[in-house]
Parts: sequence; structure tokens; C-alpha cells
Amino acid sequence: MTTIKDVAAMVRVSPSTVSRVLADSPRISEETKQRVREAMATLHYEPNMLARGLVTNTAGAIGLVMPPGLNEFFENPFFSEMMSGVSEVARKEGFDTLLSTSAINEEDALDRMIRGRRVDGVILLGSRLQDPVLDQVVKLRFPSTLLGRPGHNIPISWVNNDNVQAAYEATLHLVGLGHRVVGFLGGSTDLVVTSDRLEGYRKALNEVSLTRDARLEVSSFFLEQGGYLGMMRLLALSERPTAVLASDDVLAFGAMRAAAELGYRIPEDMAIVGFNDIRLAEIANPSLSSVRVHMQQLGIAAAQQLIAQIRNPEIGVQHTVVPTRLIVRNSCGARLQPQRG
Repeated sequence: MTTIKDVAAMVRVSPSTVSRVLADSPRISEETKQRVREAMATLHYEPNMLARGLVTNTAGAIGLVMPPGLNEFFENPFFSEMMSGVSEVARKEGFDTLLSTSAINEEDALDRMIRGRRVDGVILLGSRLQDPVLDQVVKLRFPSTLLGRPGHNIPISWVNNDNVQAAYEATLHLVGLGHRVVGFLGGSTDLVVTSDRLEGYRKALNEVSLTRDARLEVSSFFLEQGGYLGMMRLLALSERPTAVLASDDVLAFGAMRAAAELGYRIPEDMAIVGFNDIRLAEIANPSLSSVRVHMQQLGIAAAQQLIAQIRNPEIGVQHTVVPTRLIVRNSCGARLQPQRG
């Protein structure tokens, strides 16, 4: 088995120098680091991560703290796409990823990860309007990045879309097709992402002087069944909507199922636009118009941001906005846009 001494002998440096390279010490020149890394690759040297962590007081891992609701997390394709981006960066940068599934809640998961020194930083997957978890990581000054934006003014790094603008543009698209009664199907009202997309929807209605009707704004949960139940409520109204903006594609699929069961044709009787543009959106029947949020890119940006904090604690708070794009398909009855990337 190759040892650290073998690597040191090949490069003609001391074993302590190799150890510092493994810890990415700024005291070692980039030229020496490159030579040591090439030697490790040549000799197929695998560092003892446990021993290294004891020496450097690092875990070599980043944690992902899930929002409440395991079903929504595992059944919604948004999260798997996002996590592929996180894993891609973590693997490239030499970090493992730790997903806590046994904790009672987010606060408990965070406490286990931080106080148990299992991770060097955490990515928080979503936020609520009043979120004690964010206050906790800021108070502890622990490297952290939020996927989304905080619901209150707090110094934490985050990666997000401009959800207000995206929902505004999607709603205006439906209005531009001639719809005057447009419904909104959202997730839990205490989630910041729901609040932002609802704000964009309202902003668009106000701009074109359409009267806002609270009965057209339905809150549900981010599962297909949530979209189904929410759409049933909308279709039970005396003045039902002719178009619906769903704040998640999975909600949109449930809404489409409900409409079909009640005999409504899409898009002839009901136009629907979703959010996220998951892979199933393109192959659905009819294909689903959706706001593309670039899920994998969100994960990549979040992991890059977090690892930068871990390696340079003085880097300060960072904010990254990933652009969105409305992808028009058959579910809203508009002329199809050319598909690019």
C-alpha cells in the first residue's frame, strides 16, 4: 500500500510537506502542490481522510439540510437535479456530501452536523418566511449557503432565481394569450419561494388591471396529489380560471390530471404553465410549458459558493442569481418557441 512517505520520496520533499498539500496550505507553492498531486495520481495514493481530518480539524464533507417533508424532497425531481450539481462540484473539489435523514427537524440535523463536526459547511435547501435555522447558522458563524433567499434581513450567502420576475413574466404570457381569469397554484404559504412567485403573479395582474381574487390563489404541497387537490378547488369556483400558473411542475401535472378527469381539454379549455422545467415536462402529453430554473446550475453555484467559504472564511457574504427562461410548449396553447439549450 502506498504511503505518504512514498509520495514524499518521489517528489523529494518531506512527508509534512505532502500533508500540507493535502490540507491545501497557503504556505506551499502552487508548483510544489502540482508536483505532489501528480505523484499521488501516479502512485495511486489514497489519503486517510479520517487521520487527515484529525490533524487539520476538518471533515472533508459538506452537509445538505433538508426542508420539512421527506416525501416532497425525495419525490420532487427538482431536488435530485439540484443535488447532481452539488455532487459534481463536491467530488471535483475532494469533498463528500452528507444528507441527514434521521433528524427530527432541520434544527436537529444542523446541530448533529455542526456540533458533531461531521461537515465543514452546509447547504440549506429552502427557507421559510420566519426561519430559525438561518438564525442558528449565522449565530454560529458556520460556513453555509442557502438555496433560495432568506425571508428576513440576515447576513447569509444564497443562490437563487429571481422568482418574482419569473412568475411575473409567466403570468403576463398567459394574459397575452387572452386569458382574463388566471389562477395560481402554489406550495406552502410559509415558504419564501411560494411568497415570491405569488408576488410576481399579483404584480402581473395588477399591471394589466385584472382584479385580484383571493379564491384563485390556492396553496397546496409540492407533490402531484397537491396539484390535483388544488386544481379541484379552482375548478369548483363559480367563475373558474381559464389558465393556471403552477409554482412547480409536479403541481402542474396534478392539475392536468384533475382537469382531464373533469372533462377539460388542455390547452383548449385550460392553459397551464409550470415551474422548474423538469425532464418530464417535455415528454408529458400535452407537453408542459414551464419556467426553466436551471436546477443543476443552482446546485453547482451553491456548492462552489460554500466551498469558497470553507477555504477562505474571510470571503464574506455572497449572493448569486441564476437566470430563468420561459419554455413554451403545448399546455398553454401558444405558438412554440424554438428550443435551445
